[in-house]
Amino acid sequence: MSAPNENPDLDENTNVTEVHARVVREAAACAREKRIVENGIEPISLWAFAACGIVLLIAGGVLGGAGNLFTYSATFKEGYVRSAPPGIADSGPVPRPVLAALSNRGAKIYSAKCGGCHGPDAKGNGSTYPSLVGSTWVIKETEVLAMVILNGLNGPVSSGKTYGVMPPQGIGMTPEDLAGVMTYLRNNLGNAVGDVVTPEMGKAAIDISTARPQAGNMVTAAEINADHMKNLPGEVIAPDTMVDPISLVPIKTP
Repeated sequence: MSAPNENPDLDENTNVTEVHARVVREAAACAREKRIVENGIEPISLWAFAACGIVLLIAGGVLGGAGNLFTYSATFKEGYVRSAPPGIADSGPVPRPVLAALSNRGAKIYSAKCGGCHGPDAKGNGSTYPSLVGSTWVIKETEVLAMVILNGLNGPVSSGKTYGVMPPQGIGMTPEDLAGVMTYLRNNLGNAVGDVVTPEMGKAAIDISTARPQAGNMVTAAEINADHMKNLPGEVIAPDTMVDPISLVPIKTP
């Protein structure tokens, strides 16, 4: 009789890979059943969290008024309006002097409609586009400038030089827009007339332009000299009059 095999791993009938896998599985099972706790700290179980949450909900319901914790009508008073924090009350747009408010509006219109030809400095190029700085048709009678902006110009300018044809720029322009760009041109870019063209004057200019016998055609130097060498009708207001910067309506100051 042969001696028993004292090393089963060498037994030809033993599957080493299968035995090793079984050992690993058993070790993992033991680890799950008997977790080692370092320094006596055991993770809190999910059930403990759930129990604490239930206790907090019950306590909140009691403290909130016998179950009214989640009732909107019991939590918020009817007609309640949150007061504004100190110093944050909505007072609307900050009033500005009418000259500044109109010039700010006019600067945007000039950039969109005029700057491409006359340049950002309004000095033109000396050949095809005239300078608007110091031009008598810009800084003198307001009706002249309004007619040129609204209808365009065909023929010579105030200096007698012809630069070409200026197309009309009044399409879609409101009285406030016209007042803004005129005020901007007369008080910026090297001009300093010091007056204000009001929206009321802008409305009058649009009416005058519509009633022209040559309505729909560009103005000429002959028409300007014959019919428009005057200021636009409307109440004159001081440049420092405070207005709403959006509506341009004067605001009474205390």
